[in-house]
Amino acid sequence: MDPLGAPSQFVDVDSLPGWSDAYEAKQLDCHQSPVEKAQVDVRSPFPYRKDINEKIILWKGDVALLNCTAIVNTSNETLTDKNPVSESIFMHAGPDLKDELQKLKGCRTGEAKLTKGFNLAARFIIHTVGPKYKSRYRTAAESSLYSCYRNVLQLAKEQAMCSVGFCVINTLKRCYPLEDATHIALRTVRRFLEVHGETLEKVVFAVSELEEATYQKLLPLYFPRSLEEEVQSLPYLPADIGNAEGEPVVPERQIRITEKPGVPDDASDEEGLEADLSFIGSHAFARMEGDVDKQRRLILQGQLSEAALQKQHQRNYNRWLCQARAEDLSDIASLKALYQTGVDNCGRTVMVVVGRNIPVTLIDMEKALLYFIHVMDHIAVKEYVLVYFHTLTNYYNQLDSNFLKKLYDVVDAKYKRNLKALYFVHPTFRSKVSAWFFTTFTVSGLKDKIHYVESLQQLFTAIPPEQIDLPPFVLEYDARENGPYYSSYPPSPDL
Repeated sequence: MDPLGAPSQFVDVDSLPGWSDAYEAKQLDCHQSPVEKAQVDVRSPFPYRKDINEKIILWKGDVALLNCTAIVNTSNETLTDKNPVSESIFMHAGPDLKDELQKLKGCRTGEAKLTKGFNLAARFIIHTVGPKYKSRYRTAAESSLYSCYRNVLQLAKEQAMCSVGFCVINTLKRCYPLEDATHIALRTVRRFLEVHGETLEKVVFAVSELEEATYQKLLPLYFPRSLEEEVQSLPYLPADIGNAEGEPVVPERQIRITEKPGVPDDASDEEGLEADLSFIGSHAFARMEGDVDKQRRLILQGQLSEAALQKQHQRNYNRWLCQARAEDLSDIASLKALYQTGVDNCGRTVMVVVGRNIPVTLIDMEKALLYFIHVMDHIAVKEYVLVYFHTLTNYYNQLDSNFLKKLYDVVDAKYKRNLKALYFVHPTFRSKVSAWFFTTFTVSGLKDKIHYVESLQQLFTAIPPEQIDLPPFVLEYDARENGPYYSSYPPSPDL
């Protein structure tokens, strides 16, 4: 209330409903309770996090009217842009804001600068400049827009702000497609809160009526409000979800310098390889990536450094990962040959591979490799164990050594580093011999992690029975071979 008793035009963020509130109210109206546990084979890279959702508010209204620590103003490089958001902020903040902006001497695209809020309810205004969008320069625009959101959040963290009100930074004047920009905005905020969530209490997305529908549609992808919503949203995530901070990552965005520009094509390849960098010069721009073809040649000759090899491998893995996220893998998922279950005695995630469910001769094995990467990429960031059921597999279920070698060569280093044990359940003599040859002569570092398990009783000493979903045929086989004790253990209804 103002001194005269009239209601204030400003809106307190604490009075606004949170992102999860409407969802929970809907569940209560439908007499449903939130899903506590979903049996899913694949977890989203943006998993359900109630603590993060409680910080998010979607509000249809004018960002200038928010009573929070800081609001965001989207402007141009001279901080004089005339768009609806800026004009409202200038009107409510008063003339002192223009005077202070002149002292800042502009702001580059992607940067963020701070001023006081003056007559606003917000104590501060964070000014940022979104990119002009042209399809031919899309990658640059994506990186710049990411920088806008990231720099605003970083500034809020450095200034110990409790709440931030975001406008939609990409203005219509700058032609950025709303849906593309919203993906970048939401995932950048999500990744920031995953790491620095304790520094911010509220993040408000202040949108217009035109923008609200897009935010309503995309928010569940990055801020799912239940395990059920997480699973439902997973197929709609874009192929490029950025790196660990939400920054756009496309491996193909590498600078390649043409060998000996201006030299006829019939010049000697050997001569071009030797003279490559000396001909180009020593400028830093020319050295940013070097010659990729020369690097590949050196790899074959065994002359490339370990760091360069790792970089090359990471680039290759990122290509596979992007393809895995873009591909329709529902036919492979329906086999239920790979799924996540509980944790072992050390609290490590347990992943199950069911050999009998892999019809090697009937499926596209490259899609199987893509599915493995799609499922495992976010599991392998932490320590995990694999349980491979060799139970009742036959010739048609045998993964040949060439496929396993390709899988081992493609996957990221984190897969190998964080794999702590591989339990080989119900092995045969032949499978033991094959595994010994493979781990001795084909790959290194895996041999000591394999544990042959003859019975489920042995497996349960490492993984409690309630922490692993067992296929019914595995239980039946084990009861037949090792006694009827295990037949009383209830099988998973989904397998």
